[in-house]
Amino acid sequence: MKILILGGGKVGGTLAEHLANEAFDITVVDSDAGRLRELRDRLDIQTVAGWASHPDVLRSAGAEDADMLIAVTGSDEVNMVACQVCYSTFRTHTKIARVRSGAYQRSNSFFSKEHLPVDVLINPEQVVTEQIRQLLENPGALQVLDFAEGKVKLVAVRAWSGSPLVGKELRRVREQLPNVSTRVAAIFRRGRPIPPSGGTVIEAEDEVFFIAAAGHINAVMAGLRDVERAFKRITIAGGGQIGERLALAIEPYFSVKLVELDAGRCAQLGESLHRTVVLQGNATDRELLVEENIEQCDAFCAVTNDDEVNIMSSLMAKRLGVRRVMTLIGKPAYVDLVQGGDIDIAISPQQATTSSLLTHVRRGDVARVHSLRRGAAEAMETVAHGDEKSSRVVGRRVKEIGLPPGTSIGALVRGDDVIVSLGTEVVRSEDHVILFLTDKKHIAKVERLFQVGLTFF
Repeated sequence: MKILILGGGKVGGTLAEHLANEAFDITVVDSDAGRLRELRDRLDIQTVAGWASHPDVLRSAGAEDADMLIAVTGSDEVNMVACQVCYSTFRTHTKIARVRSGAYQRSNSFFSKEHLPVDVLINPEQVVTEQIRQLLENPGALQVLDFAEGKVKLVAVRAWSGSPLVGKELRRVREQLPNVSTRVAAIFRRGRPIPPSGGTVIEAEDEVFFIAAAGHINAVMAGLRDVERAFKRITIAGGGQIGERLALAIEPYFSVKLVELDAGRCAQLGESLHRTVVLQGNATDRELLVEENIEQCDAFCAVTNDDEVNIMSSLMAKRLGVRRVMTLIGKPAYVDLVQGGDIDIAISPQQATTSSLLTHVRRGDVARVHSLRRGAAEAMETVAHGDEKSSRVVGRRVKEIGLPPGTSIGALVRGDDVIVSLGTEVVRSEDHVILFLTDKKHIAKVERLFQVGLTFF
């Protein structure tokens, strides 16, 4: 597949890095020649320097035979015009654009072949907002991911010493949680994946990824760590697009304070937010945090546009007594450095956006993709089609499917039923299959496994 990525910044560069080792033909277009040189030195990709929406630049980048355009420059307008040019001039099949401004998305008919031919809209701020909202609703989780329209969740949690399942073999999980349907999809121990089997013992500090029906999440988390009381009081640092979206999303359910430095922006937020208390000030100002009783806050979410401000304000909030801090980190190199210490969760907007994009890049009928552990692992929801003659999975028991190393099936979703006990279960056509891959080099094999043969058509 030939993929044209417009924009070699944080999102475009992260996506190119994800796809460069998967036999895709990748070309990145950016006006910054230095940035392209850095990408070209690290990755096996082609680059073209120029303005991403210009027809001659797109032609020289190979738009005439590109299968997919992914426009993720810093300009909504450049991204949208590039999609229009590729549709009108080159008839590019799939056109994906990052569009941040909500003003463009208020009309349902604006993005269509008759008006502006963008097939898929990606809004990073909305993706990050949803990620933080899920974490606030599930105290103690490191990551919460939805599959099958919310029927199934994949949750990452760090196991605590003394919790019921620590020191137990996985085969005994059912004994400890007799009324809960769950499956451990993967365990990461000291940063390395441990293939889960019945005899695998959960150790303290393991990062455990488990799959369960949405209603069973809290019960499983209670088996892996001390039960945390629900969050009530939330403080948000930063009143930009993410901060405003997050406050709007959670203010009906939590007591919310938002700290913003710019006085004019505070006035705008005061009009758009209904229950949130908006404070004008610097989130790194210790006196302001103490005056606002930050020690009584359950969660502190630092989402300004400045990594250093986010990190420093989060560290200060944690040391002043906040239970849990979540920090938006734009520089990928910072994520591993800060998470797991005083900062509980580091959120990468690039990784969140990349997950949304990967859903449309994967071959076959893929409903959802989530990039995990900074791209080291991947969770995928794919739909099985065909019959026993045309499919390698339909009509076969789960344990009989020849999955590549490092790949496991965590659950099947059949209509409204979530099936986690997979011992003798047979995959049927139209089942949604939730897969977990700890070794991404086998993604192509998994895609081929779920593709139907010609006899199906």
